[in-house]
Amino acid sequence: MSVRARLCVIISTCAALSLFAPACATRSHANAQSTAAAHATPVAKNVIVMVGDGFGFNHALASDYYEHGEAGKHLYEREFTNLAMSTYSVNVEGGYDLSKAWTSFDYFTKASTDSAAAASAMSTGVKTKNGAIGVDVDGKSVKHIAEHAEELGKSSGVITTVPISHATPAGFSAHDASRSNYDVLARQMILDSKLDVIMGGGHPLFDADGKPRVPSSAEGKEYRYVGGQETWNKILAGSAGGDADGDGTPDLWTLVQSREEFQKLGSGDAPKRVLGLVQSAESTQVDRSGIDDERRDDAPYQTPLLETSPTLAEMSKAALNVLDSNPKGFFLMIEGGAIDWASHANAGGRMIEEVSDFNRAIEAVAEWVSANSSWDETLVIVTADHETGYIWGPGSNPDWKPLENKGKGVMPGIQFNSKGHSNNLVPFFVKGAGAEYVASKAVQTDKKRGPFLDNTDIAKSAMELMR
Repeated sequence: MSVRARLCVIISTCAALSLFAPACATRSHANAQSTAAAHATPVAKNVIVMVGDGFGFNHALASDYYEHGEAGKHLYEREFTNLAMSTYSVNVEGGYDLSKAWTSFDYFTKASTDSAAAASAMSTGVKTKNGAIGVDVDGKSVKHIAEHAEELGKSSGVITTVPISHATPAGFSAHDASRSNYDVLARQMILDSKLDVIMGGGHPLFDADGKPRVPSSAEGKEYRYVGGQETWNKILAGSAGGDADGDGTPDLWTLVQSREEFQKLGSGDAPKRVLGLVQSAESTQVDRSGIDDERRDDAPYQTPLLETSPTLAEMSKAALNVLDSNPKGFFLMIEGGAIDWASHANAGGRMIEEVSDFNRAIEAVAEWVSANSSWDETLVIVTADHETGYIWGPGSNPDWKPLENKGKGVMPGIQFNSKGHSNNLVPFFVKGAGAEYVASKAVQTDKKRGPFLDNTDIAKSAMELMR
């Protein structure tokens, strides 16, 4: 019997019956697999972790309603094993407390992780303080999955829809006590790391609408996401990059900037190392100007998308084309980073846009696996670092009300109950090489979301599977 048949839980089926119905019975099989799976750890040549920053169960459901007019239609809901995951950092007293969850509406917003601690936990298998990047609670550096992959002779990369040195991409590749040290993190990633692909926003010479700008701040803040002006000058000159492969010769970055360059990189011959910097100040789309001064009220796509920014799917294809040249395999982290930004702003339309962009990237990755690799050698994980916005249906609090499905192409009825993060469990979808082994880590059960694992299980499993 296949992994899907034993473990797969279609979230939409549960949602259609009741958002508060006990998890479907098939999900309980995840616990039953634990003992058997532990006896024989499979091998994954490639590991791809896709992180929707701020992406909760109701973000997925809202985009289901908008894109399809019904629940359960996303590829990952239909074809991946469906579980849940806890996200708490050491700042959250009691972690995810099963005895308190779902007893009061405000339990989930009392304390939560931030993206830095969550990314670090997913990437290293070690819980840490909010704000910390790739270090433990004592400030000691801990090994990333990407670094483990490089030790095995594999390639590695991180890509995002927000600045390249923001919390999640940095949290999968750098080490620092503070996520706010963007220039330090960027220099680590660009000048010191062994990464083969870095892609995202944070371009110093373009504004939020993809239009050229002249950096004017006295402190040069426009350059912070790329390591400062000196590092930027090295990037432009083609002289940035350290010895990534250990042969004693610097491995310099090839800079990719325009959307056309990203698209072209999706097939054919590719450079050894690629630094892809989207022509936008920070994000690919979410910060673009609206039709008026209040973007929060915009319907999805009411303001046309920037034609100058690549989609996350286009970036993913480009990254995969670069990394696939290594016959030993690779590790890749792909982040839909602006789901979080839109949710912090309680901008429902922009949230739908960002989740949809993330959905297309997942589809592109699945297509790549089927066409260029196989599910027997590549593991794909789709999850979130945390939930943002505490989304439920209109009229929620003190009760949890269901989202309102208003049909395909129509903004569903949702209610943001926070402008911050929550301690909710987040979706966890897995497919491919070692998927059953990863799913066996789901040894706890939430009365609403069913079996769940912890974010530290991602790194622990990935490092066990890649060898």
